[in-house]
Amino acid sequence: MCGIAGWANLDPDTPPMFGDEVILNSMCERMWHRGPDSEGLWLGTGVALGMRRLAIIDLETGEQPVWNEDKSVVAVMNGEIYNFQELRKGLEERGHKFVSKSDTEVIPHLYDELGEAFLDVLNGMFSIALWDTKLKKLILARDRFGEKPLYYGIFDDKLFFASEPKALLTHPKISPKINLEALQHYLSYDYVPAPLSIYEGIYKLPAAHRLVWENGKVKTIRYWRLSFNKSQRRPSVNEASNNLRELLSESVKSRLISDVPLGVLLSGGIDSSSIAAFAVKHSKEKVKTFSIGFEEDSFDESKYAREVARHLGTEHFEDRLSVDSARKLISEIGQWLDEPLSDGSLLPTFLLSRFVRQHVTVALGGDGGDEIFAGYPMYYGHKMARVYDTIPKFVRSGVIKPIVNNLAVSTDNLSFDYKARRFISSAEYDRIERHHSWFGSFSSEEKEELLTDNVQFATKNLDIYELAKDLLVNCNAEDEIEQMQYLDMNLYLAEDILTKVDRASMAVSLEVRAPFLDHNVAEYAASLPSEYKLKGSVSKYILKKAVNGLLPKSITKRPKKGFGIPIGKWLKGTLNPLMHDLLSPDRLIIQDFFDYEYVQKLMREHEQGVANHYKQLWTLLVFQLWYDKFIDVRQIPKIKRYT
Repeated sequence: MCGIAGWANLDPDTPPMFGDEVILNSMCERMWHRGPDSEGLWLGTGVALGMRRLAIIDLETGEQPVWNEDKSVVAVMNGEIYNFQELRKGLEERGHKFVSKSDTEVIPHLYDELGEAFLDVLNGMFSIALWDTKLKKLILARDRFGEKPLYYGIFDDKLFFASEPKALLTHPKISPKINLEALQHYLSYDYVPAPLSIYEGIYKLPAAHRLVWENGKVKTIRYWRLSFNKSQRRPSVNEASNNLRELLSESVKSRLISDVPLGVLLSGGIDSSSIAAFAVKHSKEKVKTFSIGFEEDSFDESKYAREVARHLGTEHFEDRLSVDSARKLISEIGQWLDEPLSDGSLLPTFLLSRFVRQHVTVALGGDGGDEIFAGYPMYYGHKMARVYDTIPKFVRSGVIKPIVNNLAVSTDNLSFDYKARRFISSAEYDRIERHHSWFGSFSSEEKEELLTDNVQFATKNLDIYELAKDLLVNCNAEDEIEQMQYLDMNLYLAEDILTKVDRASMAVSLEVRAPFLDHNVAEYAASLPSEYKLKGSVSKYILKKAVNGLLPKSITKRPKKGFGIPIGKWLKGTLNPLMHDLLSPDRLIIQDFFDYEYVQKLMREHEQGVANHYKQLWTLLVFQLWYDKFIDVRQIPKIKRYT
C-alpha cells in the first residue's frame, strides 16, 4: 500500500528542471501517512514518478519504481495485486526476469506483453502510473471498483497526478479553488462523484478507467463494466450458494497474503462476519478480529461482534466510542480529509482504524456486500414506492403525509419516524432522484433555500443527476433493483464508502482489503436472478444461503444496522457549540455559499426537536471543517477548537 504522485510534461522531450526533485519529494512527503516505510523518486525526460511505501509484501526488495528488463517501462503503484504470483509464473515462462518478489513488478512486464490491456488480467485494488519511455506515453489506471483513489489535473503545461488532492496542492502551480458544481453534487450525494472533485481543475479518474496522456492529449477509457447478463441455465438456489461460497472463500484466501500482521474488521453484521469465517478457514494462525462499540445502545453492535468472535474462536479486540472521543476526532477531520465527505460512519471508521493499527498493518473488511447483494433498505424501498404510487394522491397528501410528519422526532439510529419521513419525502420522484434523495442530505427543493443566489446562478444549467443517467445508459440490467445496484457500485461505493475507508485507514497507515470486491465474486452475483439477492423483503438472500452453517443464525437473520454514530443527539449536546461556531452567520456571509437564515432555521428546528436535521447539519459541518483546512482561511474568523 502506498501513495503515488508525479507529472508528465506537455513536451515529452523536456528534461528534468532544477528543483523538480524537491517538488516531487514534497508532493510525496505530503502523503507520508500512506507510506511511512520508504520513498521512491524517479525523474526522466518528460516525466516524474514518485511514491511513498507502506511495506506489505517483499519487505526487503519491494521498493518502487519498478522496471522491465531494458528499462523502457517504469511504473509505480498504490495497492495490491492478489494474483501476482500466478501472473509472475506465466511471465517467467515467457522469459521475463524479475529482481524482486513484489506484486508491483509484474506491471511493467505485463505491459510489455499486453500493452494497455494489461489491466484486464489484474485482480486487485490499485492506482497505477506507468511511463513508456519509447512511446513517451503516460498511463494512469484505477481498479475496477475504485478501492484506491487517483486524482489528476493539467496545470502549467503538465498533467499532474496523485493519490490525494493534498499532494497536488503541494505543487506551487496548483492553488485550491472550489468547484461550485462539485459543491452542488456534494450537498445532494454527501460526496463528490467522479470525475469531479471539489477543486476546480482537479479531477478523479473514475473506477475501472485508464487515462492515457500522449502527445499532449488526454483520453480516458473504461476498461471494465459489470454485466448483469443472465446465464441461459438458471442455477438452483443450492447450486448458486455453493458456487458463491467457493468464490468468496478463494477471494478471502488470496487477500490473506501478507508479510506483515493481518486481522479482520468485525462489525457483527453478515458481511464482515462472513469474511471473518473464511479467514479463520484459511489462516494458519489465530485470526485477530477488531470491532468498535458505542455508548448509545441504538448504535451499538459490539455484542454481535463478540458473539461472532466467540463462535469462530478469534482473538478479539474491542474499543468504544464516546462523545468525548468523537469530539476530539472531529477536530482531526480537516487534517486528513481533503475532500468533504459527510458519511456518518467516517468518525468510527477512523477511530477503528487507529485502534486496529496498534496491532496489525493489514485488515480485511466487508465493504461491497451491500451493493453486490442488494443489502440496503433503499432497494426494498423502491418496491414499496411502486405500491405507494398506487394510492390515490389525495390520500397520500391528505392522510399519510400529515400522519408521518406528526410522528414524534427521535435521534435513535434509523428510527421509524426518520425512515418514514425520508420515504415519503422522495417516494414520488423518478427512480434516480428518489434513490439518491434517500441516500443523500439535501433535496433539490432544499438546496434552493440553502444556496445563495451567486451559487445558484453559477450552476443554473447543472443537471445534478446527469452522471447517474449516463451510467444507466450503458447498464445492461433490466431489473430496477439491479440498475440501482449498478449506480451504487459506480457512485456511492466508489466515491463514498471506499473513499471513507481509504482516507480513514491510510491516515494511520493501515491497509484495508475488501474480498467482496473481487470481480469474480461480483460478476457471478450479477449473473444471478435479481430475486436471489432481494427475495421479497429479504436482502442478501443468496449470501445468507452461502454462509449458512458458518455463522450463528442470530447473525444471518438479524436486520441490517448501519455503522453510524448518534450525530443528531450530539449536535443537541456536547457538539452544539461547535455547530454554532462553524455555521455562524458571520462565517456564512463571508463565504457566500449558504443562506445563513436557512441554516439557522435548520439548527433551531433540530435543537427544539421539531425535526431531525442531523444529516443536513452534519453535511454542512464537514464542509466547514474541510474548508478551514484546504481553502484560504485568512478571511474567515478563527474558530475555537473543541479538543
